Amino acid sequence: MASFIDHTLLKPEATPEQIIKLCEEAAEWGFVSVCVNPLYVRLAAEKLAGSTVKVCTVIGFPLGASAPALKVIEAANALTDGATEVDMVLPIGQLKSGDYMSVYEDIRGVVRVADGKAIVKVILETALLAEEEKIAACLLAKTAGADFVETSTGFCGGGAIVEDIILMRTAVGPTMGVKASGAIKNNKDARAMLAAGATRIGTSSSVDIIQGEP
Repeated sequence: MASFIDHTLLKPEATPEQIIKLCEEAAEWGFVSVCVNPLYVRLAAEKLAGSTVKVCTVIGFPLGASAPALKVIEAANALTDGATEVDMVLPIGQLKSGDYMSVYEDIRGVVRVADGKAIVKVILETALLAEEEKIAACLLAKTAGADFVETSTGFCGGGAIVEDIILMRTAVGPTMGVKASGAIKNNKDARAMLAAGATRIGTSSSVDIIQGEP
């Protein structure tokens, strides 16, 4: 299970001491990555140097409403600081209005910056979307060259559900990554997401999930 988990701490009140603890836990348990706010990417990269744990950060988080040019700058800065994975929030309002070209260009801008140096995951914020919008978002992310589609930020009143993972997996096909994130608190829920087609789990309850292994 640990090999599927992004060990996450994105609370606004997170302190450097808590980020260091997050990194220590990730190294101890063998999680795929730590996911931290951009402010702490450099600290996490320093603490995890020499380990197999990757450093993931968030772009345009949590609203997705940053100007596309700012997302590009934020992503470039994160890579310079040591991030090797970026989880970007797409522009939700533009998606819901049907402005698919703007959504595509927003994602494509970050993908260009990553340019094979970092994995790009696109957060859809599924709790705010109708089924057809979720499908459209998945197809736009795939067309734009992203590596993963992801359910949620965890900041908009909803999280990952099995039905959304099934829908997203069906939309993107078998080769693209699908990340379940938001409100995954226990081993049973994490296993259900993987069974539904997720290939990554984002959670702040990582240690509890591992300790709950049957």
